[in-house]
Amino acid sequence: TSLVQDFVADCRARGLSLRTVDWYDATLTRQFLPWCASEEIQNPGDLTPQVVGRFTARLIERQGPRGPLSRSTVRSYVRAVRVFLAWVQTPEGGAAAVGASPRLPRPEQRVLDVLTREEIQTMENAAKTERDKLIVRVLADCGLRLGEVLALRAEDLWEPRRGEFALKVRGKGSRDRLVPLAPALCRRLRRHLTARAADRRDPVFVALRKGADGGYAALTKSGLEQAVRTLAREAGIEKRVYPHVFRHSFATEWLRRGGNIISLQRILGHSDLTMIQGVYSHLDTSDDYQAAMRVLMGQD
Repeated sequence: TSLVQDFVADCRARGLSLRTVDWYDATLTRQFLPWCASEEIQNPGDLTPQVVGRFTARLIERQGPRGPLSRSTVRSYVRAVRVFLAWVQTPEGGAAAVGASPRLPRPEQRVLDVLTREEIQTMENAAKTERDKLIVRVLADCGLRLGEVLALRAEDLWEPRRGEFALKVRGKGSRDRLVPLAPALCRRLRRHLTARAADRRDPVFVALRKGADGGYAALTKSGLEQAVRTLAREAGIEKRVYPHVFRHSFATEWLRRGGNIISLQRILGHSDLTMIQGVYSHLDTSDDYQAAMRVLMGQD
């Protein structure tokens, strides 16, 4: 238990995102430590390949409140344990010998349900306020995470080079990045902020109604999720629509148009290509063919 507490404290000290640290903490204290106790594991050296294999198997066979755990959930649990056991072997973790680390189960081959550009435009058209129209457009054209949208401030509209616009985004793990922003969208955001007389430190997106103090509170996670659900319903879109689906849709459209995968990695804020290669395997051979023809034949 003390090792887990030290690991969580070290993660915080290294500036990992609060959500990531909480996930590590919850996984280790609610999943891994109880399992170690049931297996009478006293130290990391007791983790033989056979023993850790039983941990992964137990997760796969386990029944949750809604049935078996999904393969992606199992993988996220195992990944957290692997990160912890790797840390245990470092000087910060005491340089303990670890017998074995659990292997990641093979991922499910999922087909992502993404939004077409036409569906996104229909949602924007259904919005009754400029705020909601801009929420749709920023989600769709910038590929931001929900938390990144909520964290945007007026001062985050940048012009790093003359005529080139970007959003300064505070990403996971306290990693800032610049995300390209279309000039027309930048102008709309600036007009929106000017109409509100927003200060440079004010959130880009706020509640539609004033609070008891006479000011507009920052838009909340639940408020943004509700706005997206409402717009999808009013636009007549029957598929499940949530903020992160815009991120998937952005990446899918980027790859289908033959966009550079390294640039996409930087725009999305991934530390490497693993996530992109795993998540966007739903693109079919036709997409590969079209990308190849654009390269070989110079098609636009």
